Amino acid sequence: MKIRPRRLRGSAILRKMVAETNISPDQLVQPAFIIPGKDVKEEIRSMPGQFRFSVDRIGEEAREIKKAGISSMLIFGIPENKDEKASGAYAKDGVVQMAIASIKEAVPEMYVITDVCLCEYMSHGHCGIVRKCVSASVRKLKGDYVIDNDATLELLAMTAVSHAESGADMVAPSDMMDGRVAAIRKALDKEGFTYTPIMSYAAKYASAFYGPFRSAAESAPQVGDRKTYQMDPPNVREAMKEIALDIEEGADIVMVKPALAYLDVIAKARERFDLPIAAYNVSGEYSMLKAAAKNGWIDEKRAVLETLTAIKRAGADIIITYSAKEYTQYLS
Repeated sequence: MKIRPRRLRGSAILRKMVAETNISPDQLVQPAFIIPGKDVKEEIRSMPGQFRFSVDRIGEEAREIKKAGISSMLIFGIPENKDEKASGAYAKDGVVQMAIASIKEAVPEMYVITDVCLCEYMSHGHCGIVRKCVSASVRKLKGDYVIDNDATLELLAMTAVSHAESGADMVAPSDMMDGRVAAIRKALDKEGFTYTPIMSYAAKYASAFYGPFRSAAESAPQVGDRKTYQMDPPNVREAMKEIALDIEEGADIVMVKPALAYLDVIAKARERFDLPIAAYNVSGEYSMLKAAAKNGWIDEKRAVLETLTAIKRAGADIIITYSAKEYTQYLS
């Protein structure tokens, strides 16, 4: 008897019936950028189809996202002013804090996740407090300056609490400072936000695929780079260590970022850990497809569907992607 696997590929209905990997819109998260000003919706040149919204217009976008069938947003703020203490990150009238209220007013059921980091709010563009260091064994940013890990934890915790007080449903620390999940969990619990989950950017790599995002969020470091705190791309065992530490510190969901170049890391994390795993289909990955499609080199719809399927197949439970709205449109 001949075995014929092709029998199960004979029609679209049958192919869907036996599909091993399925993506629900409930598993997708749409990122959004918030900026100061009024009545602003400006397209991000490096991310075609993505926009930066003022607080008064982010509710409009939330309605569009919900209409598309997406129930979750991850929001990033770009403040009007920056300083060396990232004070805009935890200000009560900060851009993210006000955006949460606008989103909830427009779509009360929208699940709002806030990015907890300081780079957009720091004048130097780094994710932590910069201080002088005289140790010759420490890799410096420029001259005698390094990132002060432990001093940064207090600001991150303050930011997370501020977001929760403003109505955030979940906080997502992306800074990659050692011990930040524990510091945030302790601060949230102390202020009564015991049931506010933490989605940790647990294995966040120092990647070239963040370029368009840094342009959109105005968060590129002014000196040096982020290789002293974000992960080195060749390392997988270290990623498992980072994830295990964040789980031990109280993370409820762990994330691998970027997604496409690190599908093996997602798969290994899925095999090893029981917690929900998120993957961030980052700006560079999104913009590559857009550029190729614009030039007629690929079928954009098929490429998006294939990309998200690959991320899900690798083991991600949640996919953060700029293509979330497009994905649901393609399905319909």
